[in-house]
Amino acid sequence: MTLNPVYGAGSGGSSGSGGSGSSGSGDGDNIQDGPKPASKFRLGYKEVERANKAEKKGKLKKAEKKYKKALKHLLEANAEDPGNPDILNYLGFTSRKLGDYKSSETYYLLGLAIDPNHVGINEYLGELYVTTNRHNLAVERLEVLKSCKCEEYEELKAIIAGEKVSKY
Repeated sequence: MTLNPVYGAGSGGSSGSGGSGSSGSGDGDNIQDGPKPASKFRLGYKEVERANKAEKKGKLKKAEKKYKKALKHLLEANAEDPGNPDILNYLGFTSRKLGDYKSSETYYLLGLAIDPNHVGINEYLGELYVTTNRHNLAVERLEVLKSCKCEEYEELKAIIAGEKVSKY
């Protein structure tokens, strides 16, 4: 499964052409339009992507640094938007990658309290449960995903069956 953030209206990414558009009346008070600053969530997401790439290349120390940087951005994003299950999903994922399973589970469960059918959270929480030898709880997450007809269901099903190891 690839990590794809789900952005709600007004919550995502940076925009801007980097062009030289300006506003004003031509009286010397022109304000330069530039790219908008990236959201903390977007910055955290980008660091997770970089960490995943480093990890796949076997650069584990570099990956760990990137995950820690992502965690910092995601914590800031969560402070700004505390009810966002996508942020909580990435906080859970990043914490899990850093080996902090307790925090990871807490973030996932907070996200599920907001959106019980969140596909990403249910898959990743299921993977966490497999990692921590709580297969019965992983099967519960699989049941939630059963009706989604999505790749996350198939992924978690194979991981629970031991046919596949989590790529995350």
